Amino acid sequence: MSHSLDESLKLLKDKISDCIKSNGSILVNTHIDCDGLSAGSIITKALIRAGARCTVTTTKEFSDSVVRQLKARSQDLYIVTDLGGGFAGKMERALGDKWIILDHHQIADDEKDNPNVINAWKYGIDGGTEISAGGMSYLAAASLDDRNTDLSAMAVVSALGDRQDQGERKSLVGKNFEISETAKSQGLLNVDMDLLLVGRETKPLATALAYTSQPFIDGLTWNRDTCYSLLVSSKVKLKEDGRWRVPAELDEDEKKRVIKSIAQFASTKNATEIISELIGHTYTFPKEDSRSFLRDGREFSTMLNSCGRIAKAGVGIAICMGDHNRSLRDGKKILEEYRKRIRDCINILTNERWRISAGTSTTDTTYVTINAEGVVPETMSGTISSIMAGSPKYADRIVILWTKAEEELMLKFSARKSYSVGPEINLSTVMGDTARACGGVGGGHSAAAGAKITKDKLDEFLKIFDANVAQV
Repeated sequence: MSHSLDESLKLLKDKISDCIKSNGSILVNTHIDCDGLSAGSIITKALIRAGARCTVTTTKEFSDSVVRQLKARSQDLYIVTDLGGGFAGKMERALGDKWIILDHHQIADDEKDNPNVINAWKYGIDGGTEISAGGMSYLAAASLDDRNTDLSAMAVVSALGDRQDQGERKSLVGKNFEISETAKSQGLLNVDMDLLLVGRETKPLATALAYTSQPFIDGLTWNRDTCYSLLVSSKVKLKEDGRWRVPAELDEDEKKRVIKSIAQFASTKNATEIISELIGHTYTFPKEDSRSFLRDGREFSTMLNSCGRIAKAGVGIAICMGDHNRSLRDGKKILEEYRKRIRDCINILTNERWRISAGTSTTDTTYVTINAEGVVPETMSGTISSIMAGSPKYADRIVILWTKAEEELMLKFSARKSYSVGPEINLSTVMGDTARACGGVGGGHSAAAGAKITKDKLDEFLKIFDANVAQV
Protein backbone atom coordinates (compact mmCIF):
# COMPACT_ATOMS: atom_id res chain seq x y z
CA MET A 1 0.00 0.00 0.00
CA SER A 2 1.31 3.45 -0.94
CA HIS A 3 2.06 5.93 1.80
CA SER A 4 1.38 9.66 1.75
CA LEU A 5 4.39 11.88 1.13
CA ASP A 6 4.55 12.84 4.82
CA GLU A 7 4.44 9.17 5.84
CA SER A 8 7.19 8.31 3.35
CA LEU A 9 9.39 11.12 4.63
CA LYS A 10 8.81 9.91 8.19
CA LEU A 11 9.96 6.41 7.18
CA LEU A 12 13.03 7.93 5.52
CA LYS A 13 13.84 9.97 8.63
CA ASP A 14 13.53 6.89 10.85
CA LYS A 15 15.73 4.81 8.55
CA ILE A 16 18.44 7.48 8.45
CA SER A 17 18.24 8.10 12.22
CA ASP A 18 18.60 4.39 12.96
CA CYS A 19 21.64 4.19 10.68
CA ILE A 20 23.29 7.18 12.33
CA LYS A 21 22.58 5.87 15.87
CA SER A 22 24.23 2.55 15.02
CA ASN A 23 27.23 4.40 13.53
CA GLY A 24 26.42 2.95 10.12
CA SER A 25 27.74 4.26 6.84
CA ILE A 26 25.57 5.82 4.12
CA LEU A 27 26.29 5.97 0.39
CA VAL A 28 24.55 8.56 -1.79
CA ASN A 29 24.53 7.74 -5.51
CA THR A 30 23.27 10.39 -7.89
CA HIS A 31 23.04 11.40 -11.54
CA ILE A 32 25.64 13.58 -13.29
CA ASP A 33 23.37 16.37 -14.56
CA CYS A 34 22.53 19.57 -12.67
CA ASP A 35 19.47 18.07 -11.01
CA GLY A 36 21.39 14.98 -9.95
CA LEU A 37 24.38 16.90 -8.59
CA SER A 38 22.06 19.28 -6.74
CA ALA A 39 19.95 16.45 -5.33
CA GLY A 40 22.96 14.43 -4.20
CA SER A 41 24.54 17.49 -2.59
CA ILE A 42 21.36 18.52 -0.78
CA ILE A 43 20.79 15.17 0.90
CA THR A 44 24.53 14.70 1.58
CA LYS A 45 24.78 18.07 3.30
CA ALA A 46 21.71 17.23 5.39
CA LEU A 47 23.25 13.88 6.35
CA ILE A 48 26.53 15.51 7.38
CA ARG A 49 24.64 18.03 9.51
CA ALA A 50 22.86 15.11 11.18
CA GLY A 51 26.21 13.52 12.04
CA ALA A 52 26.14 10.73 9.46
CA ARG A 53 29.16 9.00 8.00
CA CYS A 54 28.45 9.32 4.31
CA THR A 55 29.96 9.27 0.83
CA VAL A 56 28.53 10.63 -2.42
CA THR A 57 29.18 9.06 -5.84
CA THR A 58 27.82 9.80 -9.32
CA THR A 59 26.80 7.79 -12.37
CA LYS A 60 25.55 8.75 -15.83
CA GLU A 61 22.77 6.14 -15.80
CA PHE A 62 21.40 3.44 -13.54
CA SER A 63 21.89 -0.19 -14.57
CA ASP A 64 22.28 -3.75 -13.29
CA SER A 65 26.01 -3.06 -13.14
CA VAL A 66 25.47 -0.07 -10.84
CA VAL A 67 23.31 -2.20 -8.52
CA ARG A 68 26.11 -4.78 -8.34
CA GLN A 69 28.65 -2.03 -7.61
CA LEU A 70 26.50 -0.68 -4.80
CA LYS A 71 26.17 -4.11 -3.25
CA ALA A 72 29.94 -4.63 -3.42
CA ARG A 73 30.54 -1.50 -1.33
CA SER A 74 28.82 -3.07 1.70
CA GLN A 75 27.30 0.13 3.09
CA ASP A 76 24.62 0.18 5.77
CA LEU A 77 22.24 2.40 3.79
CA TYR A 78 22.06 3.50 0.15
CA ILE A 79 20.28 6.66 -1.02
CA VAL A 80 19.82 7.01 -4.77
CA THR A 81 18.78 10.41 -6.19
CA ASP A 82 17.59 11.34 -9.70
CA LEU A 83 18.06 7.69 -10.73
CA GLY A 84 16.73 4.21 -10.09
CA GLY A 85 13.31 4.17 -11.76
CA GLY A 86 12.45 0.61 -12.73
CA PHE A 87 15.07 -0.92 -10.44
CA ALA A 88 13.17 -1.22 -7.17
CA GLY A 89 12.87 -4.99 -7.43
CA LYS A 90 16.55 -5.46 -8.24
CA MET A 91 17.55 -3.08 -5.45
CA GLU A 92 15.46 -5.10 -3.02
CA ARG A 93 16.98 -8.40 -4.07
CA ALA A 94 20.53 -7.04 -3.91
CA LEU A 95 20.33 -4.75 -0.88
CA GLY A 96 17.38 -5.99 1.14
CA ASP A 97 15.69 -3.06 2.90
CA LYS A 98 18.82 -0.89 3.08
CA TRP A 99 18.00 1.58 0.31
CA ILE A 100 15.89 4.63 -0.59
CA ILE A 101 15.22 6.20 -4.00
CA LEU A 102 14.46 9.93 -4.17
CA ASP A 103 13.31 10.69 -7.70
CA HIS A 104 10.86 12.47 -9.99
CA HIS A 105 10.92 10.42 -13.21
CA GLN A 106 7.79 8.55 -14.22
CA ILE A 107 7.64 5.01 -12.86
CA ALA A 108 5.42 1.95 -13.28
CA ASP A 109 2.48 1.57 -10.89
CA ASP A 110 3.95 -1.52 -9.25
CA GLU A 111 6.93 0.51 -8.00
CA LYS A 112 4.67 3.05 -6.33
CA ASP A 113 3.74 0.48 -3.70
CA ASN A 114 7.34 0.04 -2.56
CA PRO A 115 7.88 2.09 0.65
CA ASN A 116 11.54 2.67 -0.23
CA VAL A 117 10.60 4.49 -3.43
CA ILE A 118 9.94 8.16 -2.70
CA ASN A 119 8.95 9.43 -6.13
CA ALA A 120 6.94 12.56 -6.96
CA TRP A 121 4.45 10.74 -9.19
CA LYS A 122 3.59 8.39 -6.32
CA TYR A 123 2.01 11.33 -4.47
CA GLY A 124 0.19 12.92 -7.40
CA ILE A 125 2.96 15.47 -8.07
CA ASP A 126 4.00 16.03 -11.69
CA GLY A 127 7.70 15.23 -11.67
CA GLY A 128 8.14 16.81 -15.08
CA THR A 129 7.08 20.33 -14.13
CA GLU A 130 6.28 20.61 -10.41
CA ILE A 131 9.35 19.20 -8.69
CA SER A 132 12.84 17.99 -9.54
CA ALA A 133 14.96 15.31 -7.90
CA GLY A 134 16.66 18.19 -6.10
CA GLY A 135 13.25 19.24 -4.84
CA MET A 136 12.53 15.72 -3.58
CA SER A 137 15.91 15.66 -1.82
CA TYR A 138 15.12 19.05 -0.31
CA LEU A 139 11.82 17.76 1.10
CA ALA A 140 13.73 14.83 2.56
CA ALA A 141 16.37 17.14 4.04
CA ALA A 142 13.74 19.47 5.53
CA SER A 143 12.02 16.49 7.13
CA LEU A 144 15.29 15.61 8.89
CA ASP A 145 15.82 19.06 10.41
CA ASP A 146 14.13 22.46 10.05
CA ARG A 147 17.46 24.19 9.63
CA ASN A 148 17.84 22.45 6.29
CA THR A 149 15.34 24.87 4.79
CA ASP A 150 18.39 26.92 3.75
CA LEU A 151 18.98 24.19 1.15
CA SER A 152 15.88 25.46 -0.67
CA ALA A 153 18.07 27.70 -2.84
CA MET A 154 19.95 24.68 -4.17
CA ALA A 155 16.63 23.01 -4.99
CA VAL A 156 15.72 26.04 -7.11
CA VAL A 157 18.94 25.56 -9.08
CA SER A 158 18.04 21.91 -9.66
CA ALA A 159 14.57 22.82 -10.98
CA LEU A 160 16.03 25.38 -13.38
CA GLY A 161 18.66 22.91 -14.51
CA ASP A 162 15.93 20.40 -15.35
CA ARG A 163 14.07 23.10 -17.33
CA GLN A 164 11.09 23.01 -15.01
CA ASP A 165 10.48 26.74 -15.42
CA GLN A 166 7.36 25.85 -17.37
CA GLY A 167 4.95 28.38 -15.86
CA GLU A 168 3.97 31.71 -17.33
CA ARG A 169 7.05 33.66 -18.44
CA LYS A 170 9.30 30.75 -17.42
CA SER A 171 8.28 30.72 -13.79
CA LEU A 172 8.41 27.79 -11.38
CA VAL A 173 5.14 26.09 -10.47
CA GLY A 174 3.83 23.54 -7.98
CA LYS A 175 6.23 22.34 -5.31
CA ASN A 176 9.04 24.19 -7.07
CA PHE A 177 7.20 27.46 -6.50
CA GLU A 178 6.64 26.60 -2.82
CA ILE A 179 10.34 25.83 -2.40
CA SER A 180 11.31 29.09 -4.11
CA GLU A 181 9.01 30.98 -1.73
CA THR A 182 10.85 29.39 1.19
CA ALA A 183 14.16 30.53 -0.27
CA LYS A 184 12.77 34.04 -0.77
CA SER A 185 11.49 34.20 2.81
CA GLN A 186 15.00 33.46 4.07
CA GLY A 187 16.59 36.16 1.93
CA LEU A 188 18.35 33.58 -0.23
CA LEU A 189 16.52 34.31 -3.49
CA ASN A 190 15.18 37.22 -5.51
CA VAL A 191 12.67 36.58 -8.29
CA ASP A 192 12.27 39.29 -10.93
CA MET A 193 11.20 39.81 -14.55
CA ASP A 194 14.14 40.45 -16.87
CA LEU A 195 15.92 39.60 -20.11
CA LEU A 196 16.85 35.93 -20.11
CA LEU A 197 20.31 36.22 -21.59
CA VAL A 198 23.00 33.63 -20.87
CA GLY A 199 25.60 34.87 -18.40
CA ARG A 200 23.42 37.62 -16.89
CA GLU A 201 25.99 38.23 -14.17
CA THR A 202 29.23 37.33 -15.91
CA LYS A 203 29.24 37.78 -19.68
CA PRO A 204 29.83 40.98 -21.67
CA LEU A 205 26.58 41.97 -23.36
CA ALA A 206 27.54 40.93 -26.88
CA THR A 207 28.85 37.56 -25.69
CA ALA A 208 25.76 36.98 -23.54
CA LEU A 209 23.46 37.59 -26.51
CA ALA A 210 25.57 35.37 -28.77
CA TYR A 211 25.56 32.53 -26.22
CA THR A 212 21.78 32.67 -25.82
CA SER A 213 20.49 29.64 -27.70
CA GLN A 214 17.01 29.30 -26.23
CA PRO A 215 15.46 30.77 -28.20
CA PHE A 216 17.85 30.17 -31.05
CA ILE A 217 18.07 33.39 -33.06
CA ASP A 218 19.34 32.85 -36.59
CA GLY A 219 22.21 35.22 -37.31
CA LEU A 220 22.73 36.16 -33.64
CA THR A 221 23.17 32.90 -31.72
CA TRP A 222 26.89 31.98 -31.74
CA ASN A 223 27.68 35.13 -33.79
CA ARG A 224 29.31 37.61 -31.42
CA ASP A 225 30.33 40.13 -34.08
CA THR A 226 26.75 40.55 -35.29
CA CYS A 227 25.52 40.78 -31.69
CA TYR A 228 28.09 43.48 -30.99
CA SER A 229 26.95 45.47 -34.04
CA LEU A 230 23.30 45.14 -33.03
CA LEU A 231 24.01 46.42 -29.52
CA VAL A 232 26.05 49.34 -30.85
CA SER A 233 23.18 50.29 -33.17
CA SER A 234 20.79 50.18 -30.22
CA LYS A 235 22.98 52.80 -28.51
CA VAL A 236 23.48 50.72 -25.37
CA LYS A 237 26.58 51.54 -23.35
CA LEU A 238 28.76 48.43 -23.61
CA LYS A 239 31.62 49.51 -21.33
CA GLU A 240 31.83 51.29 -18.03
CA ASP A 241 35.01 52.32 -16.20
CA GLY A 242 37.06 50.32 -18.68
CA ARG A 243 35.23 47.00 -18.28
CA TRP A 244 32.51 45.30 -20.29
CA ARG A 245 29.03 45.58 -18.81
CA VAL A 246 26.93 42.46 -18.19
CA PRO A 247 23.17 42.03 -18.83
CA ALA A 248 22.25 42.40 -15.14
CA GLU A 249 23.56 45.99 -15.26
CA LEU A 250 21.18 47.21 -17.96
CA ASP A 251 18.55 49.74 -16.89
CA GLU A 252 14.93 49.52 -18.04
CA ASP A 253 15.36 51.92 -20.96
CA GLU A 254 18.39 50.01 -22.23
CA LYS A 255 16.51 46.72 -22.02
CA LYS A 256 13.71 48.14 -24.14
CA ARG A 257 16.20 49.28 -26.77
CA VAL A 258 17.86 45.87 -26.87
CA ILE A 259 14.50 44.13 -27.21
CA LYS A 260 13.45 46.47 -30.02
CA SER A 261 16.72 45.84 -31.89
CA ILE A 262 16.39 42.06 -31.57
CA ALA A 263 12.79 42.20 -32.77
CA GLN A 264 13.81 44.21 -35.83
CA PHE A 265 16.66 41.79 -36.58
CA ALA A 266 14.52 38.65 -36.24
CA SER A 267 12.22 37.58 -39.04
CA THR A 268 8.65 38.81 -38.96
CA LYS A 269 7.44 35.25 -38.54
CA ASN A 270 9.51 34.53 -35.42
CA ALA A 271 10.03 37.95 -33.81
CA THR A 272 7.06 37.81 -31.45
CA GLU A 273 7.86 34.30 -30.27
CA ILE A 274 11.56 35.08 -29.80
CA ILE A 275 10.90 38.20 -27.74
CA SER A 276 8.33 36.32 -25.65
CA GLU A 277 10.94 33.71 -24.76
CA LEU A 278 13.61 36.30 -24.04
CA ILE A 279 11.61 37.97 -21.26
CA GLY A 280 10.79 36.01 -18.15
CA HIS A 281 11.37 35.29 -14.48
CA THR A 282 14.94 35.41 -13.24
CA TYR A 283 16.20 33.73 -10.09
CA THR A 284 19.04 35.56 -8.36
CA PHE A 285 20.91 34.59 -5.20
CA PRO A 286 21.68 37.95 -3.54
CA LYS A 287 24.20 36.55 -1.05
CA GLU A 288 26.50 35.47 -3.86
CA ASP A 289 29.02 37.96 -5.25
CA SER A 290 27.99 40.21 -8.12
CA ARG A 291 29.36 39.03 -11.47
CA SER A 292 29.69 35.48 -10.14
CA PHE A 293 28.10 32.63 -12.09
CA LEU A 294 26.67 31.38 -8.78
CA ARG A 295 24.50 34.50 -8.50
CA ASP A 296 22.15 33.69 -11.39
CA GLY A 297 20.15 30.48 -10.98
CA ARG A 298 20.22 29.47 -14.62
CA GLU A 299 23.94 30.12 -15.02
CA PHE A 300 24.62 28.14 -11.83
CA SER A 301 22.60 25.27 -13.27
CA THR A 302 24.47 25.40 -16.58
CA MET A 303 27.78 25.23 -14.76
CA LEU A 304 26.63 22.11 -12.88
CA ASN A 305 25.46 20.50 -16.11
CA SER A 306 28.82 21.28 -17.69
CA CYS A 307 30.67 19.56 -14.84
CA GLY A 308 28.68 16.37 -15.23
CA ARG A 309 28.65 16.33 -19.01
CA ILE A 310 32.42 16.56 -19.43
CA ALA A 311 33.33 14.10 -16.67
CA LYS A 312 33.98 16.62 -13.88
CA ALA A 313 31.00 15.81 -11.66
CA GLY A 314 33.15 15.96 -8.54
CA VAL A 315 33.83 19.64 -9.11
CA GLY A 316 30.09 20.31 -9.30
CA ILE A 317 29.46 18.40 -6.08
CA ALA A 318 32.23 20.32 -4.33
CA ILE A 319 30.77 23.68 -5.39
CA CYS A 320 27.29 22.66 -4.24
CA MET A 321 28.77 21.61 -0.91
CA GLY A 322 30.29 25.05 -0.45
CA ASP A 323 33.81 24.97 -1.91
CA HIS A 324 34.06 28.43 -3.47
CA ASN A 325 37.83 28.47 -3.87
CA ARG A 326 39.65 26.04 -6.14
CA SER A 327 36.51 24.22 -7.25
CA LEU A 328 34.88 27.51 -8.20
CA ARG A 329 37.85 28.41 -10.37
CA ASP A 330 37.74 24.96 -11.95
CA GLY A 331 34.00 25.32 -12.51
CA LYS A 332 34.51 28.53 -14.44
CA LYS A 333 36.98 26.85 -16.79
CA ILE A 334 34.71 23.83 -17.21
CA LEU A 335 31.77 26.07 -18.08
CA GLU A 336 33.77 27.81 -20.82
CA GLU A 337 34.90 24.48 -22.25
CA TYR A 338 31.34 23.15 -22.15
CA ARG A 339 29.98 26.15 -24.03
CA LYS A 340 32.70 25.80 -26.64
CA ARG A 341 31.80 22.14 -27.15
CA ILE A 342 28.11 23.02 -27.49
CA ARG A 343 28.91 25.70 -30.04
CA ASP A 344 31.09 23.32 -32.05
CA CYS A 345 28.43 20.59 -32.02
CA ILE A 346 25.65 22.92 -33.13
CA ASN A 347 27.79 24.38 -35.91
CA ILE A 348 28.56 20.93 -37.32
CA LEU A 349 24.96 19.71 -37.11
CA THR A 350 23.57 22.79 -38.82
CA ASN A 351 26.28 22.91 -41.51
CA GLU A 352 26.14 19.21 -42.37
CA ARG A 353 22.54 19.31 -43.48
CA TRP A 354 22.35 15.62 -44.32
CA ARG A 355 22.29 14.92 -40.61
CA ILE A 356 18.88 16.55 -40.10
CA SER A 357 15.72 15.11 -41.63
CA ALA A 358 12.09 16.15 -41.25
CA GLY A 359 9.91 13.19 -40.38
CA THR A 360 6.14 13.26 -40.46
CA SER A 361 4.00 10.69 -38.73
CA THR A 362 0.63 9.66 -40.08
CA THR A 363 -0.98 12.30 -37.88
CA ASP A 364 -0.41 16.05 -38.08
CA THR A 365 2.41 15.80 -35.53
CA THR A 366 5.81 16.35 -37.11
CA TYR A 367 9.26 15.64 -35.82
CA VAL A 368 12.87 16.12 -36.79
CA THR A 369 15.51 13.39 -36.64
CA ILE A 370 19.16 14.31 -36.09
CA ASN A 371 22.03 11.92 -36.74
CA ALA A 372 24.70 13.16 -34.33
CA GLU A 373 27.02 10.16 -34.52
CA GLY A 374 30.64 11.22 -34.45
CA VAL A 375 29.72 14.75 -33.37
CA VAL A 376 27.85 14.73 -30.05
CA PRO A 377 29.11 12.61 -27.13
CA GLU A 378 26.51 10.59 -25.30
CA THR A 379 26.70 12.76 -22.19
CA MET A 380 25.82 15.89 -24.19
CA SER A 381 22.99 14.42 -26.28
CA GLY A 382 20.27 15.86 -24.03
CA THR A 383 21.84 19.31 -24.01
CA ILE A 384 22.13 19.48 -27.81
CA SER A 385 18.64 18.11 -28.45
CA SER A 386 17.22 20.71 -26.03
CA ILE A 387 18.98 23.54 -27.85
CA MET A 388 17.79 22.29 -31.23
CA ALA A 389 14.23 22.01 -29.91
CA GLY A 390 14.49 25.64 -28.82
CA SER A 391 15.16 26.81 -32.37
CA PRO A 392 12.26 28.63 -34.08
CA LYS A 393 12.85 26.32 -37.04
CA TYR A 394 11.42 23.45 -35.02
CA ALA A 395 8.85 25.36 -33.01
CA ASP A 396 6.05 22.90 -33.75
CA ARG A 397 8.05 19.70 -33.75
CA ILE A 398 9.60 16.98 -31.66
CA VAL A 399 13.39 16.76 -31.98
CA ILE A 400 14.83 13.26 -31.71
CA LEU A 401 18.62 13.02 -31.80
CA TRP A 402 20.77 9.93 -31.70
CA THR A 403 24.47 9.39 -31.22
CA LYS A 404 26.92 6.62 -30.45
CA ALA A 405 26.72 5.40 -26.87
CA GLU A 406 29.80 4.64 -24.80
CA GLU A 407 28.96 0.94 -24.91
CA GLU A 408 30.07 -0.75 -28.11
CA LEU A 409 27.42 -1.06 -30.87
CA MET A 410 24.84 0.92 -28.86
CA LEU A 411 22.97 4.12 -29.72
CA LYS A 412 21.71 6.79 -27.32
CA PHE A 413 18.55 8.74 -28.21
CA SER A 414 17.44 12.06 -26.72
CA ALA A 415 13.99 13.40 -27.60
CA ARG A 416 12.63 16.86 -26.77
CA LYS A 417 9.34 18.63 -27.38
CA SER A 418 9.38 22.24 -28.49
CA TYR A 419 7.18 24.55 -26.41
CA SER A 420 4.33 24.46 -28.96
CA VAL A 421 3.96 20.66 -29.02
CA GLY A 422 0.87 19.79 -27.00
CA PRO A 423 0.61 17.73 -23.79
CA GLU A 424 -1.08 14.84 -25.62
CA ILE A 425 2.40 13.64 -26.63
CA ASN A 426 4.15 12.02 -23.66
CA LEU A 427 7.73 11.37 -24.70
CA SER A 428 8.40 9.23 -21.66
CA THR A 429 5.75 6.78 -22.80
CA VAL A 430 6.59 7.00 -26.50
CA MET A 431 10.35 6.54 -26.02
CA GLY A 432 9.91 3.82 -23.42
CA ASP A 433 7.48 1.80 -25.54
CA THR A 434 9.59 2.26 -28.68
CA ALA A 435 12.82 1.23 -26.96
CA ARG A 436 11.30 -1.86 -25.36
CA ALA A 437 9.88 -2.97 -28.72
CA CYS A 438 13.49 -2.93 -29.99
CA GLY A 439 14.92 -4.74 -26.98
CA GLY A 440 16.24 -1.52 -25.42
CA VAL A 441 15.40 0.75 -22.50
CA GLY A 442 13.86 4.21 -22.40
CA GLY A 443 11.84 6.76 -20.44
CA GLY A 444 12.03 10.15 -18.79
CA HIS A 445 9.52 12.99 -18.77
CA SER A 446 6.62 14.06 -20.96
CA ALA A 447 8.66 16.79 -22.65
CA ALA A 448 12.12 15.20 -22.46
CA ALA A 449 13.02 11.55 -22.66
CA GLY A 450 15.77 9.20 -23.78
CA ALA A 451 16.40 5.66 -24.93
CA LYS A 452 19.17 3.17 -25.65
CA ILE A 453 19.15 0.41 -28.27
CA THR A 454 21.64 -1.66 -30.23
CA LYS A 455 22.82 0.04 -33.41
CA ASP A 456 21.34 -2.59 -35.73
CA LYS A 457 17.84 -1.61 -34.50
CA LEU A 458 18.04 2.03 -35.68
CA ASP A 459 15.69 1.77 -38.67
CA GLU A 460 13.24 -0.33 -36.68
CA PHE A 461 13.32 2.15 -33.80
CA LEU A 462 12.51 5.12 -36.05
CA LYS A 463 9.70 3.21 -37.75
CA ILE A 464 8.12 2.23 -34.44
CA PHE A 465 8.63 5.73 -33.04
CA ASP A 466 6.68 7.12 -35.99
CA ALA A 467 3.87 4.61 -35.42
CA ASN A 468 3.72 5.31 -31.68
CA VAL A 469 3.49 9.05 -32.23
CA ALA A 470 0.76 8.47 -34.81
CA GLN A 471 -1.33 6.58 -32.27
CA VAL A 472 -1.45 9.47 -29.79
